Amino acid sequence: MDEPLRVGLVGAGPWAHNVHAPGLADHPATRLSAVFARREEAARELAKPYDAEVCASLDELLGQVDAVAFAVPPATQAELAAEAAKAGKHVILEKPIAADVAGAERLADAVAGAGVASLVMLTLRYATSTRDWLAGLAAAGGWRGGGVRWLSGALLDGPYAASSWRQEDGGTLADVGPHAFDLLDAALGTIERVSSAHRGPDDLWHVVFEHEGGALSSATLSLRLPLRPAVVECAVYGEHGYRTLGRRDGVAAQSYTAMLDDFAALADTGTTSHPCDVTRGLHIQRLLESTRSLAR
Repeated sequence: MDEPLRVGLVGAGPWAHNVHAPGLADHPATRLSAVFARREEAARELAKPYDAEVCASLDELLGQVDAVAFAVPPATQAELAAEAAKAGKHVILEKPIAADVAGAERLADAVAGAGVASLVMLTLRYATSTRDWLAGLAAAGGWRGGGVRWLSGALLDGPYAASSWRQEDGGTLADVGPHAFDLLDAALGTIERVSSAHRGPDDLWHVVFEHEGGALSSATLSLRLPLRPAVVECAVYGEHGYRTLGRRDGVAAQSYTAMLDDFAALADTGTTSHPCDVTRGLHIQRLLESTRSLAR
C-alpha cells in the first residue's frame, strides 16, 4: 500500500485501550486517525497518546477515515457498522457481530451491498498456531468428533468483568461462544445443527453440535467459575488420533496484528471474501440464537 489505511475507532473501553488502539497505531499498514465514543472524555483519553482526532459523532469520524474498527456492545455495533459500510468504509467487527440474527443480517446485507471488506475479531483464528493446527487437520482428514472446554472466572473479576453487555445481556455464550463455535466449525466442518443445549448454574453451558459430514462435537463454557489458571482447549479425534489446541497468553495482541495484515491486504486488493468476514459472523450469530432457543 502507498499510504496506511486511516482507521477510525468507535468505542473507548478496556478492549479498545488494550488491543484495538495500540494494534492500529503500531501496524505499518494502518493509522489510528480518529476516535468516537459515547463519552467524549473517554475518547480524548484514548486518542491522546496516538495524536488521533476526537470526533463528536459517527458521521464526523466517517468523513476522516478509510475504515472503522468497533469496540462497542453488539447491538450498538450492528447499527453503527451498517452505517459505516453504507458510507463505503471497510469494517473491523467484534464478536458477536450483533445482538440477534436480524441485526446480523442487516449488517451483512449492508457490507455486501457496499462491497467493502470486513473481518470479525475471532481472536484465536488469526494466531499462527491455530492456522497451522487447522491446516494440519484439513490435510489429514478423517476426524469424527471433538470438543471445546472454555472455563474461567473472567466475568467474576478482571478488566472486562464490568462490561454491562457481558454481565446483563450476553454472558458466557455471547462472549466466548463465538470463539468456541467458530473453532469447532473450522476444525470439523460446517455446523449444520445445534442438537442440544443446556445452561446450568454459574452460567455453565453444555452444547452439542452436528457437523456437515457426520462429525459430532460439544462445547462446555463458563466465565463464572473461579478456575486458576483458566481452561481453554479445543480437541478433535478420529482415525489419525487425538489433537489439541490451547490458548497462550498474549495471543490477543499477536492475533490483532495478523488480522490487520489480512485486513490491509483485503482493502488494498479490493477483495471482500475471507474465512472470518461478516458472513462468518452471521453464521455464528445463527448458532448462538439456536443455542439460546434450545436452552429455554
